Amino acid sequence: MTSKLQLTVPKVIAEKYGIRPGDELEWTPAGESIRVRRVKNNEPTADLNIEERLALFDENSKWLDELQAEELRHWKSNERRITRENRGWTREELYGDRGLPRRH
Repeated sequence: MTSKLQLTVPKVIAEKYGIRPGDELEWTPAGESIRVRRVKNNEPTADLNIEERLALFDENSKWLDELQAEELRHWKSNERRITRENRGWTREELYGDRGLPRRH
């Protein structure tokens, strides 16, 4: 189990049950256990080899990369960046004299 709560299917199990990258697995509670079942895929991609499936995945992921790049550009621009001047409050208003440097 990874920190992202992802599991790796052992190769022997994957080969025995025909589980391939991109396959959908159904997880069903079964008392104190969990039943895992490969969902049969009737889509045309079901018969693609691993290289074809990965290429299709990469192609379909491009839009997400573009979206994230656009959001990052907006975030870095001054239009949406929060500054002392545009945030609507000052440190002094928020913390009183707690946020000010001490005078000796």
